[in-house]
Amino acid sequence: MEILSPAGHWEAMVAAVQSGADAVYLGFGDYNARRGARNFSKEEFLAAVSYCHLRGVRVYVTVNTLLTDRELPGAAEVLRTASQAGADAVIVQDWGVLRLARAVVPDLPLHGSTQMTIHTLSGVEEGAKLGLRCAVLARELSREEIALICERSPIAIEVFGHGALCMCYSGQCAMSALIGQRSGNRGTCAQPCRLPYRLDGGKTGHPLSLKDASLARHIPALREMGVASLKLEGRMKRPEYVAVVTEIYSRLNRENRSATAEEERTLALAFSRSGFTDGYWRGETGPEMFGTRQPDAPEPGELFAAARSAYERENRRLAEVTFTLALRAGEPAALTARDDQGHEVSVSGPAPEDARTRPLTLEAAAERLGKTGGTAFRCAGVTGEIGPGLTLSAAALNGLRREALAALEAERTRPPVRRVLPTPPLGKEKGPEGPPALTVSLMDPAQLTEELLSLAPASLSLPLHLADAARPRGDTVFAVELPRIWRDRDEPALRAALERARQRGYTAALVHNIGHLSLLRGLDFRLWGDFGLNVTNTLSLEQLADWGMERACLSFELRHQQIRDLGKPLPCEAVVYGRLPLMITENCLISNGYGCRSRDLAGPCRQGHSLTDRRGERFPLCPQFGCRTEIENGKVLYLADKPEWRRCGLACARLRFTTESPAQCAAVLAQYRSGGGAPPEGFTRGLFYRGVE
Repeated sequence: MEILSPAGHWEAMVAAVQSGADAVYLGFGDYNARRGARNFSKEEFLAAVSYCHLRGVRVYVTVNTLLTDRELPGAAEVLRTASQAGADAVIVQDWGVLRLARAVVPDLPLHGSTQMTIHTLSGVEEGAKLGLRCAVLARELSREEIALICERSPIAIEVFGHGALCMCYSGQCAMSALIGQRSGNRGTCAQPCRLPYRLDGGKTGHPLSLKDASLARHIPALREMGVASLKLEGRMKRPEYVAVVTEIYSRLNRENRSATAEEERTLALAFSRSGFTDGYWRGETGPEMFGTRQPDAPEPGELFAAARSAYERENRRLAEVTFTLALRAGEPAALTARDDQGHEVSVSGPAPEDARTRPLTLEAAAERLGKTGGTAFRCAGVTGEIGPGLTLSAAALNGLRREALAALEAERTRPPVRRVLPTPPLGKEKGPEGPPALTVSLMDPAQLTEELLSLAPASLSLPLHLADAARPRGDTVFAVELPRIWRDRDEPALRAALERARQRGYTAALVHNIGHLSLLRGLDFRLWGDFGLNVTNTLSLEQLADWGMERACLSFELRHQQIRDLGKPLPCEAVVYGRLPLMITENCLISNGYGCRSRDLAGPCRQGHSLTDRRGERFPLCPQFGCRTEIENGKVLYLADKPEWRRCGLACARLRFTTESPAQCAAVLAQYRSGGGAPPEGFTRGLFYRGVE
C-alpha cells in the first residue's frame, strides 16, 4: 500500500518526499480541485517530477475539475505536459476530460477522482471499462464496503485516510456555487459547511462541519484488504503539517501497525477539528462525527520546527546504489552503478597507473566511492577487481563516482516514451431552435395529480423507491430517478424495483452515476443522463451518447450562453425551475438532530425540517434513499418570465418540484406553459446568468 501525500507547492512536495511519501499528488495550471493552493508553474512541475522520480516517488497530476468547452484546449496542453514529463498518472473528474485524455495522451494512466462519486463495485467496474487504472472511492464507505470492492475490483483502489471531510458526497455539492458562485466542482469551494446553522430554528451549531478523518488505527486492516493507495488530504496546508502526517503514516505503513496514543496525539496537535473521526469506516454516523476548528488554536511551534528541520535535509529518500569497479593495466578505468529500481549505467575514466608505493585496494576504493553525501543516493556496497600493483588517484575515483551517479540520475528521471496526439475537434451539433419541451420531476407521489397531467408535460419522473405509489397514464412518458447514492447491498432490491417499474409502465430511467449503467442493463429502459453526472462540455455529452443515453441534463452551474454554445450530440435538458440540491449527505441531519426510529421516507422524516443560516435563509431538508439527506436551496429557481431558456438549444426544460404542494406544482407548470407569470416570493435566477468561478 502506498502513502499518497499532498503537494500544494514546492516546499510541501519536498516535505512529503523527505518524510516518506510513496507518491504525491499535485496540480499545475487552473484545472485542479485546489485552485486556492499555490500549485506549480510549468517549470516547477517539470522539476518536481524529476525531483520525485529521482527519489523513487510517484507523481499524480490533478486535472480533477469540471471544464467548459473553452477550457478543454488548455486542459489538453496540461495533459500533454504531464505525459511528456513522465507523470505516473493524471487524476480526473470530468467525463469530457477523461475522453480528452484518452484521445491526446492514450498512454498516460488515468485515475478516477473521488469527485466522480464512485462508491460501489459496479461504479468501479464501469470506470475500468473507460480505462481507469485506479478508482478513488467516496469517503463515506465502511470497512466492509471497501473490503468487498477491493476483493472484486479489476483495478487499483484508493481510500481517503486522513484529513478534512466534506459533508456532501464529493462531486455532488453545489452549496458553495449556488450561494457564492464559488464552485467546489471547479476548485474554488468557500466551505459553507463550516459555518453555523440552526436545525428547525433551534439552537445554533455546526451540523455540517465534520471532524477530520483519521484511519491511523486501521493500517493493518487497510493493507490486508488490498487497498493500493492511502490518501492524505492537505494541499492547502503548510508543509510542516504535510511532513508530520506523512512521516507518521509512512512509519505505520512500513511497520504494518496501528498508531500509538502518542502518535495520535501528534496528529491532533498538527491539526484537528475537535479531534478525529473514523465513523464512516465503522459504518456508524451520528452527531459525534462533528467538530470545529477554533480560530485561535495555537500553532504547534516545536513540532513544526522539528518537522521542518527534518525535511530540509536529504535524509529520507536515498536510493540504494551498488558500484562495480574494474581497474586493469593499460585499460580505461570502468565503473558500473546499479540502483534499487534496476537501472544500470557504466562510465569510464583514465587508465590506472603503476603504484609507486602502496597499490590501491578495493577497500580503499570503496571508501572513496561510498562518499555519496549531498546526493539522492546511498552506497550499498562496492565490488570489483583491481589489477596487481595499480593505483588511481582520489580525484579520478571521485570523478568516476560523480559521473556514474549523474548518469544514474538521468536514467531514473528519464520520461517514458508516450504518444502525444492532436486534440480532436469538438462537435458542432446544435439543439432545436424552438422552445424546449417541458418536463417534470416530483419528490412525492402526492404531487402527481390529474390537473398536473392535464397540462401534458413531455415526461414525468419519480424517485425509484416511490415509483410503486404511482401508475403511469396518459401520453406523458414516465421515468424513474435512480438514487444518487446507494450501496452494493442495495442493488438486488433496486433491480427488483426497476423490474416492477418497467412492468407498471415506466419506460425511462434517470442516471446520476456510472454505477447505474450495470443496474439498468437488459431492462429496456430509455436512459436519460441526470444532473449528478455533472455535464459541462461537449466531450462529456459525447461520452454519454456512447453509453447509450438518449438525452442529458446539464449541470446547473452553466450560464445560458455556455448552454447555447455547447455542441449537442444528443438532446439536452436543463433545470429551469425549482429548489436546486445543495448537498446529499450520508449523515442524516434529521436523525442527528432528533434520533431516528424508522427509515420510512413517508414517516417522520417528511415533516418539513430545515436548516437556517446566519442570515435567516431557510434550507429545506428532504430525505433520500437509504436514510440520507438532501439539502435544498432556500430560494426557488424561477425563469418562466425570462426568454433565454427557450433560446439556447435545449430539447427539454425541467421543472423540479420538491417542497411544493400538488396545487403549486400544477400552477407553476401552467405558468411555464403559458410563457410567464409573477415570480414567487424569495426566488433566484440561480447560476443561469451569473455562472461560477
